[in-house]
Amino acid sequence: MAGGGAPAKAVEPQPHPPKEQLPNISYCITSPPPWPEAILLGFQHYLVMLGTTVIIPSSLVPQMGGGNEEKAKVIQTLLFVAGLNTLLQSLFGSRLPAVIGGSYTFVPTTISIILAGRFSDTSDPVERFKRIMRAIQGSLIVASTLQIVLGFSGLWRNVTRFLSPLSVVPLVSLVGFGLYEFGFPGVAKCVEIGLPQLILVVFVSQYMPHVIKSGKHVFDRFAVIFTVVIVWIYAHLLTVGGAYNGKAQKTQISCRTDRAGLIDAAPWIRVPYPFQWGAPSFDAGEAFAMMMTSFVALVESTGAFIAVSRYASATPMPPSILSRGVGWQGVAILVSGLFGTVNGSSVSVENAGLLALTRVGSRRVVQISAGFMIFFSILGKFGAVFASIPAPIIAALYCLFFAYVGAGGLSFLQFCNLNSFRTKFILGFSVFMGLSVPQYFNEYTAINGYGPVHTGARWFNDIVNVPLSSEAFVAGCLAYFLDNTLHRKDSAIRKDRGKHWWDKFRSFKGDSRSEEFYSLPFNLNKYFPSV
Repeated sequence: MAGGGAPAKAVEPQPHPPKEQLPNISYCITSPPPWPEAILLGFQHYLVMLGTTVIIPSSLVPQMGGGNEEKAKVIQTLLFVAGLNTLLQSLFGSRLPAVIGGSYTFVPTTISIILAGRFSDTSDPVERFKRIMRAIQGSLIVASTLQIVLGFSGLWRNVTRFLSPLSVVPLVSLVGFGLYEFGFPGVAKCVEIGLPQLILVVFVSQYMPHVIKSGKHVFDRFAVIFTVVIVWIYAHLLTVGGAYNGKAQKTQISCRTDRAGLIDAAPWIRVPYPFQWGAPSFDAGEAFAMMMTSFVALVESTGAFIAVSRYASATPMPPSILSRGVGWQGVAILVSGLFGTVNGSSVSVENAGLLALTRVGSRRVVQISAGFMIFFSILGKFGAVFASIPAPIIAALYCLFFAYVGAGGLSFLQFCNLNSFRTKFILGFSVFMGLSVPQYFNEYTAINGYGPVHTGARWFNDIVNVPLSSEAFVAGCLAYFLDNTLHRKDSAIRKDRGKHWWDKFRSFKGDSRSEEFYSLPFNLNKYFPSV
């Protein structure tokens, strides 16, 4: 062959390079969008966090003896406290765009307090409601000290120093995937409303931007507002058209847009205040049970904080900043106990997923959403309108948001050696047990009405049953233990688990980007150095 030379070698396919920060985020923590867009995005965060804010009191207050008036006041209080705590966290805590709201983790322990026999001697339901509320307040106030001490003392910093990408994967993944029971099962409670919402939000956010290429991120960024309004109108037309007349009570509660009872019961203007239900009461056993619940929420929130930092395109959180965020989350639980919200506070997983959907991780947007929370909590009638969104619509949104958070945990696998059998064992065993153990506890409770640990001491039952019913807690703790005890001293293993990459960000002062993202405002660092 003329000019013969060796044939060119085929180009070997290259793996995708790891990215310490997500490259396709439109606005990161310190780069806010224009004000009109930021206000709409903040309102969208407000709509998303309303789900948990309404569902939890709507479930618990009737069991406590309260009516629609008490339910409306508790929702207002929870909303007000959420706005206040979100501002404190974004200004002085982790400085991440994390919404701090109500948490499902606290619900089992709260129900245990509601069922305590000492409240059965009260015949007046409203008085019974207030007595139970004061008992819940007391337990939350005591439980808040756990996170406050662990966070501000720096003890949690010493724990998180030993985290690696390998141990983070099960924790963050099951913070999202572990909430699957609040996804499609909630949609199926009124499938003619929930399923259209699910299909529509997927179509608008994922397909429409590619069908209509306007150059502006309108559909993917504001998909929640578009779809919620459309399906809400559709649900209201079904309600006024008589589609649910004569249906079972359970169906009417899930499907109708006029059964929440919040608009009529909510006052026009009301400012929540501490001890509005009276002086808190304290019970040692309930306080210990709530402290264990607070620790479970602490572990889950650690995973949620990591997911938020990832979707805000920030550098990985230095342990000192994570510890500071936990301390302020303890303050959030204390504020919840002082005001009487019937629930503790933690990082909102659904709002973390919304960061991924919109690709906007701006701190300003979340602070604007906190302003909406406080504003609509004071103007009760106006806030009650938005709080009356049917639960299946919110559950459909959860399907996207929880999936995004779970996938955010899986993304840390890019820093691990997936060809290592040690990695496969830790990852597979911790995820499997994180799903299997809580499934056993939840099935046992559903069949028998109480958990596998069933002694005469309710507080002891909760101390064991609550943590082992949390997918993220079981998987995260198991992965953390195995990763830090199983053949850890081998230098090659350190790289297999991604620790060489993770340790680049252990020192807060050693990275200028971490300084930019996480430093306190107004030169407060010199007065409150990172713990």
